[in-house]
Amino acid sequence: MLSISIGLILLMVFAYLGWSIIWIAPVVSGIVALLSGLDLMDAYTNTYMSGFVDFAKKWFPIFLLGAVFGKLMEDTGAAKSVALQITKMIGEKRAILGVLAAAAILTYGGVSLFVVVFAIYPIAVALFKKANISRKLIAPTIVLGAFTFTMTAVPGTPQIQNLIPMPTFGTDPMAGSFMGIAATLIMAVGGYFWLSYREKKMSAAGDTFKELKGEKEEDDNETRLPNWIFSLAPLLLVVILLNGIKIDPLPSLLAGIAAILLINIGQYKKFIPSINEGAKGSVMAIINTSAAVGFGAVVTSVPEFKDITGIMLGVSSNPLVSESLIVQILAMITGSASGGMGIALQALGDTYANLAQSTGMNPEAFHRMAAIASGASILPHNGALLTLLAVTKVSHKDCYKDVFMVGLVIPTIAMIAGIIMATIGII
Repeated sequence: MLSISIGLILLMVFAYLGWSIIWIAPVVSGIVALLSGLDLMDAYTNTYMSGFVDFAKKWFPIFLLGAVFGKLMEDTGAAKSVALQITKMIGEKRAILGVLAAAAILTYGGVSLFVVVFAIYPIAVALFKKANISRKLIAPTIVLGAFTFTMTAVPGTPQIQNLIPMPTFGTDPMAGSFMGIAATLIMAVGGYFWLSYREKKMSAAGDTFKELKGEKEEDDNETRLPNWIFSLAPLLLVVILLNGIKIDPLPSLLAGIAAILLINIGQYKKFIPSINEGAKGSVMAIINTSAAVGFGAVVTSVPEFKDITGIMLGVSSNPLVSESLIVQILAMITGSASGGMGIALQALGDTYANLAQSTGMNPEAFHRMAAIASGASILPHNGALLTLLAVTKVSHKDCYKDVFMVGLVIPTIAMIAGIIMATIGII
């Protein structure tokens, strides 16, 4: 158990320092194996790589098509067109709400989180500048709109965090709809009120928008962008096919990609470069997550892990409590919502699926709680957060207090509410 603890701490520290998990994960896995008395080469070539490859084999097609879909939405200007229209409808005076809504709609439509960050940031800068709101709140606003409820809680979201639990529990993306809606309201409304409160407090203290040297002005020429209604169509198509007609994620994303290509046929010269870049991005995303899952495979192979499992399963007579805690803790440690959930379900998914049958609890509750818990995990070393801070040009010191509230504290409250709802039968 000491070796596992050392391994988890090392992984978290090195990730926080900015070292790539692609090579940290196997190195730290080797340390865990040595301290636990396991054969080093066997732990790497068999245990680690099996966990790595199994996750990549199962989920790479989703990562690939999701990344290509998002990149095409970005490069054709479709994502920006939709985001601009949403912010225009909400109004410049409600800059936080406009950015929040735009990020949420793009994410729920299937655009990957990283693409949302790049698409929304220039618009957020322009809106926050006009409303004279501190740029320190841009990152927390994007976190709330893209990294929380639309990623894990809104029923039917095509984000990977909502798809990973499906094979384990035999569910679909709409699983635990009432729980998901309640969690969504807690995260969205609670987070928005927090950011509004912070905006007023910062403005009163004189902390308003400040220009950055060398930052280019956002081009407001909307005539160069595709029609926003046509641009919205691929997003709606993916959601409708996935949830309304109950088509699998892969065909749904393929249909979305085809719709983008047809609607923007005049920009055909961009298609091949965009698809290539999306494919490259998906490789890095799947490798990062698979590396974290491979580390989890080594940890779960240590004989003493059964003792840890027993302790966690015994935390409460309600299995949803232990499932949520395990997923949340592993997502925190690995700095990845999908990676932490992948480790947890690889190790204990069958256990919880069997508990759902033996206790009579609805498997949909386990699905939704795994998803919500995975997102309630944004610590300073979180991979998506590090990317966001680099893009928005702010530091942890500038904004992590607000990220912590909207990305960890309030989602944890939503997680607790979800457990209570499932316990009393509202699923």
